[in-house]
Amino acid sequence: MIIKPRIRGFICTTAHPLGCAENVRQQINAVTALDGGPTKALVIGASGGYGLSSRIVAAFGAGADTLGVSFEKMPTATKTGSAGWYNNVAFEEAAKERGIFAQTLDGDAFSDDMKNRVIAAIRENLGEIDLLVYSLASPVRQHPRTGILHRSAIKPLGETFQVKTLNQATGEVSEVALDPATEEETAATVAVMGGEDWEFWVEALIEADVLAPGFKTVSYTYIGSELTWPIYWQATLGKAKEDLDRAASAIEAKLAGLGGNARVAALKAVVTQASSAIPVVPLYLGLLFRVMKEAGNHENCIEHIDRLFRTALYGNVPPRLDEMGRVRMDDRELSNAVQSEIKRCWPVVSTENLADLADLGGIREDFLKIFGFGIEGVDYESDVDPTLGQDVIKG
Repeated sequence: MIIKPRIRGFICTTAHPLGCAENVRQQINAVTALDGGPTKALVIGASGGYGLSSRIVAAFGAGADTLGVSFEKMPTATKTGSAGWYNNVAFEEAAKERGIFAQTLDGDAFSDDMKNRVIAAIRENLGEIDLLVYSLASPVRQHPRTGILHRSAIKPLGETFQVKTLNQATGEVSEVALDPATEEETAATVAVMGGEDWEFWVEALIEADVLAPGFKTVSYTYIGSELTWPIYWQATLGKAKEDLDRAASAIEAKLAGLGGNARVAALKAVVTQASSAIPVVPLYLGLLFRVMKEAGNHENCIEHIDRLFRTALYGNVPPRLDEMGRVRMDDRELSNAVQSEIKRCWPVVSTENLADLADLGGIREDFLKIFGFGIEGVDYESDVDPTLGQDVIKG
């Protein structure tokens, strides 16, 4: 079948198998050998974004054997699978070519069943792990202990928030009014996106005795600038991220006997499927990308995670930590020079001057790449079998 992008609102309902494979290959080629690193790693949320980049850096930068967990849509003869499905297939095939062990388990990472499956796979194939990357992105979570299905809500707190936003499909800048979250919505967002499941994973791995001495675990957060705080850090998402900080301290205490550590890493803003749906964020990204590209310090996912591993997780220099003990990798985004220029543009940016002030083309390009489209070297007019990889991923 000929596969083209089908975009509905903030999502793309198709993915290109060859484009996704080429995107993974390009990320692999961007990584060079690390001086140190993990040897056996588990990545929760391994199929895209920062999770996929973390798995690539661990495997192709440090030579680590990896287990990946994600929840993806399998392709059929008439419908494409999800982009993450094809990313996982491409990763496993590339690892096999290099003689690196890789296994991907597909299913609900929040469930106790998946934790048991992963522990069994560690015992069978790895023996133990020395790194856990927790990079799970999901809008819903069925709690494994209570059975309650929690749905997150990306909303401000306290009062209605009116702010500029960008429709990245049309290029229109407009103002939206966002109603505040209820207490129930805030609690549900914390249940989905907070640190409890990260704790559950580490507790299960400790109990199973599959963690190596010096074990490290890291979970990712985003803090951002004051322009995005009302819908991010000072909103329901921020409450969830505060819970992630709490979990890091709790996990660190549990790892004392192994000489291990748990860190939250604050990363830079990048285009994701989720970020496209958050008001304020697309416009902020457009301004940010333009400013950082002009300054020569813009990083995509793989470049950013490569720097994290080299300079913070496994570097010879102690990582840059804030007062909460977070690893701060958002230093370039939040530099005075970058933020001053964004704040100068924010009050005046409009539909009419967007092309001059923001990198709309860049965020559109990054969005399409998530789904394997717009990637140089891929023939998008060729007939492609969408069922690629059905015998690779363990459902």
